[in-house]
Amino acid sequence: MWRVLFLAMAITLGGCAGQPPSPAEMQAKQFQPLPDKSVIYIVRSFPDFTELPAPLVLGDAAGITTYAGTFIRWEVAPGPNRIAGYAGDSGQITLNTRAGGVYYVRQMVSGWRSPNSTFQLVTEPTGQAIAMRGTLIPVQ
Repeated sequence: MWRVLFLAMAITLGGCAGQPPSPAEMQAKQFQPLPDKSVIYIVRSFPDFTELPAPLVLGDAAGITTYAGTFIRWEVAPGPNRIAGYAGDSGQITLNTRAGGVYYVRQMVSGWRSPNSTFQLVTEPTGQAIAMRGTLIPVQ
């Protein structure tokens, strides 16, 4: 049984490692600011405390789900911008951003049946290092 499990994991990980990043992901990993907007990266490490998907609400309307080893590049108007867990997840953070600023928020997710997020503003080197190891989830 262990051989089958090991083989399945090797195939899964091998398939992921062979996929080149998308053009959008390559651009996001350049970490470029925008002169008239704020850029917020939400980064989630792999491994995480849990493998649970964590639905988020970005601002007033945009909903998106993160997974361990993923990141989001969110381009927003300067001012207060809120990131919050959805449904039973009560985690939240509000950043007061400025035009041309780039911010990095680490999302740490725990829980067994439902996610519980903790958000922490991190330094540029820390945020970029996590994003460089992650996969972009495009914001619609």
